[in-house]
Amino acid sequence: MTPTVGFVGLGQIGGPMAERLLGWPGGLTVCDAVAVATEPFATGGATVAATPAELAAGSDVISVMVRDDDQVRLVLTGPDGILAAARPGTIVAVHSTVEAETPAELAVAAAVAEVHLLDAPVSGGFMGAAQGTLAVMVGGEAAAVEAVREPFGCFATLVAHVGPVGAGTRAKLARNLIHFVAMTAVGEAQRLAEAGGVDLRTLAQVVRHSDAVTGGPGAVMVRRSTGPLGPDDGLHGIFSHTRDLGEKDLRLALGLAERLDVDLPLTRFALAHLAESLGVPHGP
Repeated sequence: MTPTVGFVGLGQIGGPMAERLLGWPGGLTVCDAVAVATEPFATGGATVAATPAELAAGSDVISVMVRDDDQVRLVLTGPDGILAAARPGTIVAVHSTVEAETPAELAVAAAVAEVHLLDAPVSGGFMGAAQGTLAVMVGGEAAAVEAVREPFGCFATLVAHVGPVGAGTRAKLARNLIHFVAMTAVGEAQRLAEAGGVDLRTLAQVVRHSDAVTGGPGAVMVRRSTGPLGPDDGLHGIFSHTRDLGEKDLRLALGLAERLDVDLPLTRFALAHLAESLGVPHGP
């Protein structure tokens, strides 16, 4: 049977995600603390619930995309929360990015109500939500993950089961670490380029173009573990070459920065740790 789907939280990301579920053959029910956010969904044929509990009473799969841990807890365990009315066997997927310990805590409360909880944060931003091309990192029981693949496929092109409850959130925190550390590195690189008289908008075109070709930093995420690569590993020679090129270019950047009096702390850190990060540390 096609499950009925509920969606709580129709904000910047949740709204476009839920829009992709309009017309879902099992039916869609939505709920948001801001009543005006539900109006387009009512017009589009969805049912509007006044509370998460009302939504849960008629839903088999429920997505939650609210702001933070406190709101997630209120939506799930509050007096009018999902667990107050959810039927046994209901699957609740928390898409919000929360503290690493929160999913396991909520899973215990859900189990008392015979509800399956998944932590399922997403990556891809507003654009991915609107286009239906998000990646979802799901932690939870395999059977529950398989049950949500079809409805999640309305707003995601990758639904990755990354482990038990809590693993989805840990994966999201690691993924976003790359994103925001890279943004900080962008700021450092722009300071160097600006001091060297480079037009920043033109440089941005080059960066976006080359990252589209190479895959950017994620292209090196092909190892099964973070330990050193053995000399007989097929990646050892490739990553050793990458290390040597990278260290050369980082040294050149630091030399330019010294001449231009630009401080590059991330670059110094990268030079010190690139080899280890690639799994090809230098010998003694």
